[in-house]
Amino acid sequence: MRKIYQFLLFLTVSSGALADGNVLRVKIPEKVQAECASCHMVYQPSFLPKESWTRIMNNLGKHFGVDASLDPQSVKEITKWLTDNSGTSRKTSVVPPNDRITESLWFVKEHREINSKTWGNPKVKSKSNCMACHTTADQGNYDEDFVRIPK
Repeated sequence: MRKIYQFLLFLTVSSGALADGNVLRVKIPEKVQAECASCHMVYQPSFLPKESWTRIMNNLGKHFGVDASLDPQSVKEITKWLTDNSGTSRKTSVVPPNDRITESLWFVKEHREINSKTWGNPKVKSKSNCMACHTTADQGNYDEDFVRIPK
């Protein structure tokens, strides 16, 4: 019985999907790392549904107020990775307003206890700066054990 438990634990951890849903590891392709992470953290594709990622990638000339245009091949590769790994769960399949992760129902619910003073902290800067509080967000780990709210 113990060996079965250890094997199931191994499968769970190695797949990156822990029961509490706080670890969302997806291997980030080099192209995504090079293009997206040059400006911001690479967000987990599962945070948005396919429709949102498609619209975002088709509108890179006006990417949340910045021209993030890429060559057609890069757009194609990155879009495929994002849409192939997009959110399909009940909580992440709903298209949020303005295709913003920070306006999705699940994000608002998870962060409902964060006050405006924290969001306005210069160390936080914006709701999209996950790394300000989730110290392992760049690794796809959002477990509360690694949350440090800046003072």
